[in-house]
Amino acid sequence: MTDTLDAPLFRPPAPKPRTEPLGTLAFLRAVRENPITTWMEQHFEELVLAGEGTLGHLTVVHDPAMIRHILVENAANYRKDDLQIRILAPGLGRGLITAEGEEWKLQRRTIAPLFTPRNVGSFFPAMAEAAERLVRRWRRRSEGRVVDASLEMTRVTLDVLERTIFTHGVPQDPDALGRAITRYFNSLGQVDPLDIFGFPEWIPRIGRWRARPAIRFFEETVNELITARKALLARGEPAPRDLLTLLLEASDPETGKGRSDIEVRANIVTFIGAGHETTANALSWSLYLLSQDERARARIEQEVDDVLGQGPLEPHHLERLIYTRAVIDEAIRLYPPAPYMSRAAIQDDRIGDVHIPAGSMVAISPYVLHRHRKLWDQPDAFRPERFLPEERSRIDRFAYLPFGAGPRVCIGASFSLQEAVIVLATIVRAVRLDLVEGHEVMPLQRITLRPRGGLPMRLTHRSR
Repeated sequence: MTDTLDAPLFRPPAPKPRTEPLGTLAFLRAVRENPITTWMEQHFEELVLAGEGTLGHLTVVHDPAMIRHILVENAANYRKDDLQIRILAPGLGRGLITAEGEEWKLQRRTIAPLFTPRNVGSFFPAMAEAAERLVRRWRRRSEGRVVDASLEMTRVTLDVLERTIFTHGVPQDPDALGRAITRYFNSLGQVDPLDIFGFPEWIPRIGRWRARPAIRFFEETVNELITARKALLARGEPAPRDLLTLLLEASDPETGKGRSDIEVRANIVTFIGAGHETTANALSWSLYLLSQDERARARIEQEVDDVLGQGPLEPHHLERLIYTRAVIDEAIRLYPPAPYMSRAAIQDDRIGDVHIPAGSMVAISPYVLHRHRKLWDQPDAFRPERFLPEERSRIDRFAYLPFGAGPRVCIGASFSLQEAVIVLATIVRAVRLDLVEGHEVMPLQRITLRPRGGLPMRLTHRSR
């Protein structure tokens, strides 16, 4: 693919890849502070690298054909490794993200029907109203007012969740829920050396200690929601057809077995935490990238104005917001929601000339994959056009993994993308956002990939 645009493309900030490997202590420090700073030049140049390191035998794979083999063709041989479970399970419990084996299959079969196109489509009004509520609040603010776009995207995505997962609202302050999520990701997202080396769970971890209030808040909030909704259903009163009701009523299509309160709670916490965080970050990065590229901003504004006109955003508009969707796709290419995934090989495997020993780890970094120099033209540049129909067909399915692939592909991908398009189009029609002068932006990996220090941006109202 050759870019024919005359104007220089915006190259958004990212840590410069290292040219020399880190020693063990320096590696542990870097992983704790910001794991994406540990990647080296050769990771962006070579499709496969294998060797012994701090994590034992590790095969780093960014070859699309090998990724297909690992995540799809021989997925049964690759389970989530213990390090991921040790990091995620204390907060998310044994929900869909952390469950394995038959437990995971049972949960996936039960929950999958909740995210059919029809069900996701039914959430359109709630998503549109949350987006409109956001811009109504912004329109009341004076021209040039500074807002933290990252925080605002947290609020609007939590508003969506409150309208779709628990329609009757949360029993506590929604902003407190947002603060709890931030504390959770900031604390548990810092990888602890004790987890890397597999020390026993009874040895205290600083991150878990710091995250304990957030985890307790999650559990108390969700327990209250479940109790209240079960009481409503038991009385035979009409209940909103939101995700909470659907989860409580869901049963395994093969066995008819329903979900326990613990399983429902784990998955609600997963949807609140992981589901909210990924969409909020996708929107934050999209707004930032548009603020730095006048050409892209002019094009998306033109599309939104032409498609929506003076009327409300309607479901049939989504398929015509092609460039809007391309901006989001490019934002999550450059800053993927889950920048790292790993698997442990259950048995020996061979993929071409590459031998993967039983018990060893395989790492796939969507962050590296999406910027790999052998897979992308101008990989470090912001160019939404690569996701327009005429170019998108050239992208290998396994070179682009913002939501994973195979049996464990993110179950909420369509929910997240629909929400992101609705919110971004609504914002673009109403306002412009420009980064405050002098604020430096850099991605920070805390399980997800978020802008370090937030995104202070100035509001400019667009005439309608």
